[in-house]
Amino acid sequence: MQETEKAAMTTETPSAPAAHETVIDTTKMNEGKRKALELAEASRDEGESYVSPSFAGGLFMGHYDLSIINPFPEQSPEDRAAGAEFLEQLGDFVAEHVDGDAIDRDEEIPDAVIDGLRELGAFGIKIGTEYGGLGLSQTNYSKAALLVGGECASTAALISAHQSIGVPQPLKLFGTPEQKQRFMPRLAKGALSAFALTEEEAGSDPARMTTTAVKSEDGSHYVVNGEKLWCTNGNRAELLVVMALTEPKIVRGRERPQITAFVVEVDSPGVEILHTCQFMGHKAIANGVIRFTDVNVPAENLIWAEGRGLKVALSTLNTGRLTLPAAATGVAKRCLRITREWAAKREQWGAPIGEHAAVADKIARMAATVFAMESMVLLASSLVDKGTADVRIESAMCKMWGCEAGWRVINDCMQVRGGRGYETEKSLQDRGVEFSPVERFLRDARIHTIFEGSSEIMRLLLAREALDPHLQVAGAVLDSRLPLGKRAAAALKAGAFYAPWYPARWWPFPTTGARGLHPTLDAHASRLARASQKLARRLFHAMARYGPALEEHQVLLGRFVEIGTEIFAASTTITRAQGMIDRGEGGDEALRLADFFCREALKNIDLNHRGISRNNDSMAYDLAQDVTAGKYAFAEAGTAHPRT
Repeated sequence: MQETEKAAMTTETPSAPAAHETVIDTTKMNEGKRKALELAEASRDEGESYVSPSFAGGLFMGHYDLSIINPFPEQSPEDRAAGAEFLEQLGDFVAEHVDGDAIDRDEEIPDAVIDGLRELGAFGIKIGTEYGGLGLSQTNYSKAALLVGGECASTAALISAHQSIGVPQPLKLFGTPEQKQRFMPRLAKGALSAFALTEEEAGSDPARMTTTAVKSEDGSHYVVNGEKLWCTNGNRAELLVVMALTEPKIVRGRERPQITAFVVEVDSPGVEILHTCQFMGHKAIANGVIRFTDVNVPAENLIWAEGRGLKVALSTLNTGRLTLPAAATGVAKRCLRITREWAAKREQWGAPIGEHAAVADKIARMAATVFAMESMVLLASSLVDKGTADVRIESAMCKMWGCEAGWRVINDCMQVRGGRGYETEKSLQDRGVEFSPVERFLRDARIHTIFEGSSEIMRLLLAREALDPHLQVAGAVLDSRLPLGKRAAAALKAGAFYAPWYPARWWPFPTTGARGLHPTLDAHASRLARASQKLARRLFHAMARYGPALEEHQVLLGRFVEIGTEIFAASTTITRAQGMIDRGEGGDEALRLADFFCREALKNIDLNHRGISRNNDSMAYDLAQDVTAGKYAFAEAGTAHPRT
């Protein structure tokens, strides 16, 4: 059976389809859904080869190989030294000059703070030294985001929106040498940039985009018209990455929208800041609505090629998304410290509140969660630095799970602090009592599960990636666009794949790829390997049951994603804890945190498995449609009429 397992694993990742070829049959979908899905499919990874496999991606196929992430990829001494001075200076600057409460209250980041960040090189952290940047790694950048995010969300967003999703990252990935020489030095010196994709009717669905870029007759420039919403840094930026529709192409007899990315100078005639948006948190992020009216953009400002704009955006977000969980980790660390200090000295009913079981339970979960959050961010950042692995899945898991976990940590911190958590930092200060920014942290963190891909969108993205190996193998069998002969040949191919693969998912003693683990961690790795096998089996069963209609069962797919993500999160704590044990750096404490976290993760995995078999998903969906149709309006009665 072990040999069968090995044979199955050699075919875990089928070859990718040709560029822009979708493996999903869209013929039975309505026009809007078809266009949206085909556009998204055309913008996915087109089969780039990676030296290293994706550990997280393998989990959905029952392939649990801990050797991919074990030993935990610690930062090299050279890379650590390269970022040490900057991170120390940044930490000192934040402590001395960045007052998160004042920035929140004034809804403005002082010019002195922005100028100070410019002097430190904080706007060119990942920009190469040849362009005047610091040339630091993703790991050092994530540490900077953690550091700044732990004090002020608006300042962290200023830095992140500029270089995580703003002009530097897409130019780094897809820019021409001329574009890099022209823009990178400006950006490294602190010429702020922003990302303009979202529109009033086009959020997570880019197929609804209306901003256009029409090429001039002589081909020298494009004329951009449209309006973009929620452009963070947009009101301060000098340069924008703008996504716009260029001339459509005909694919398989159907018109396919072509989204193209451009670098646009904000001082160009026709660029207008219409509105500064106000939010419940992130009060100073200079987020605006930008209108483009007959804006001439030089053809040499086009990034990569026509029709590749969505791919530019998605590739940029693969690494850009890591900044959010990094910043969330910084806030979670602050909240853990606030909670620990308060629980140790606040006495109620004759004992410090930390000795009461209800509070102690929260503290234990917070500590283990913070350890897992940081482990995931450091692991994913190291994968980006190596550049040998596809990080789409790891990045999306970090964003989804890390931001949701960060919210839970802050929420528990507020609960433990009680009224002193809900009261504002300034009010506490004015009363002359010990103050903390928990109320501000809670408001700021709420957006983390929404922007740069909401948690719901992350689950759908991860579900698509989880299904991809199966679609590569068996998608053609169900594709009504193909002739019967090709579908029959595809069925034979699928049978040859699943014949060894499926029985191997039942093997009770799966290999884990673990070497030299502490017995406690090794036992958890074995449990997680079996959980990965069960995940793969049940995902296969769902595909067999629902066929192409599985993509409509979004809540069900979300449970599969939850299971895979919990396995990934727990596995990162295992390898990181083992690394700390091996180095003698707080290994005993790390072992306890990882042990507790793995136990909790396995409980969550079991809960989601039960939800796959026994749930009220269909009932909930039908009820929601009736509520939306107004059939339960009586449930809304009894309040004053809302303002219109």
